[in-house]
Amino acid sequence: MKKISGTILLTAIFLLTACGEKVGRDVDSSREVDTESVQTSNHTMDVKTESASETAEVTTKEKKKAGKNIPDEVFFETTDNVEVYENMSVAELITNTNAELTEPEKKIKTDELGECSVNISFDYEGISYEKEITYNVSDTTQPIILNMGWSPYTIIDEPFDLSSIVGYADNYDRSPELSYTGEVNTSEYGAYPITATVTDSSGNSTSWDMDVFVVSEIPVPEDNNTRVNFSDFMDYYCYENVSYGIDVSAWQTNVDYEKVKEQGCEFVIMRMGYCYSEIKKDDYYDRNMENASAAGLDIGVYFYTTANTEKKAREQARWIIEQLDGRQLDYPVAFDWEEWGQFQKYGMNIRDLNEIFEAFCDELEKNGYSGMLYSSKNFLNNFWDNKKNRTVWLAHYVDETDYDGEFSIWQASAYGRIEGIDGDVDMNIRLNDMPV
Repeated sequence: MKKISGTILLTAIFLLTACGEKVGRDVDSSREVDTESVQTSNHTMDVKTESASETAEVTTKEKKKAGKNIPDEVFFETTDNVEVYENMSVAELITNTNAELTEPEKKIKTDELGECSVNISFDYEGISYEKEITYNVSDTTQPIILNMGWSPYTIIDEPFDLSSIVGYADNYDRSPELSYTGEVNTSEYGAYPITATVTDSSGNSTSWDMDVFVVSEIPVPEDNNTRVNFSDFMDYYCYENVSYGIDVSAWQTNVDYEKVKEQGCEFVIMRMGYCYSEIKKDDYYDRNMENASAAGLDIGVYFYTTANTEKKAREQARWIIEQLDGRQLDYPVAFDWEEWGQFQKYGMNIRDLNEIFEAFCDELEKNGYSGMLYSSKNFLNNFWDNKKNRTVWLAHYVDETDYDGEFSIWQASAYGRIEGIDGDVDMNIRLNDMPV
């Protein structure tokens, strides 16, 4: 080993000591230097330099994570109230702060009422901290009335049950309370004015006035609807880039699809099945599928459901997939839920049914299909979230719809007539520039 003069060695020690406190601590200046034992190869010096750099980096990282005691001057102002089920981020919860949020898009929990908390992370003056923020979730939304009394009749000498003739729902409460003021004397024929009220568990309420009629039998509504020929339907709605079609079920019985196509019909959406207490296949589904395919029509299917749990919705979606057996469709599978007249008897809130629809579509998508939502303008506006912007099949029986949401198919009439079908049929318009 080569020896180095004392002057050169002391100079090197001085330079190393000046590089930083840690290196200085490694050298004991009071110890007599043994020039025989000091190595000056490039390898040895590289190792010492790298070690110092790594130590400095670790020290910096540790410094950023060392913020346990949050400085007194750090403040967070939060929103006074968070609505139940609101889709809210940390950045939206905290309305004012002098710190920098490191996860501003983190979602907060809003599915339970009362005091909740969220752990947030933030930087202040180059140091990272964590803090628990508490907030209050409340329900300030009134129940909605789905059926204000479409058929407000009660039979004479039978107990009066208001819940059997109205329908209502709440955004959170699955069993809001129905009450009324006024008197309904079922021992005497007549019209009885009442004020009905629905109140949820948070004290929010909705009231409306209605008349209840005591009768001997429920009257059948008069059918005075004008029937429309399919050719006139196409002429009236002579829009650019649209297709015209029908939707059918067992109510249409034997459909002659060759004649239907000759009239200008381009697509058919057929009921595959329905479920009240158990899944049933539509009596004419297999025949409709075979004959409509043979006629060269574009094809979609729908399923009428009363599912009130996600489990049931997924079971129904899997049943649909089994029936299709790999068959490709021209339209998404339509989710048809229409039990609005007495919605409360299904034990759901509004969010529940929206999640049930999402579960139905999710199960279809796992197996290569997609879902779409069938509903009327009223419920699309006041009930459905359609948070993933799935295809909408709008039911709105007017000359010109004023629904301002997006839709791909418009069921514009329930009283159509077309050669090849005996009786009424629903008539639809497909907007070809909208995705399905």
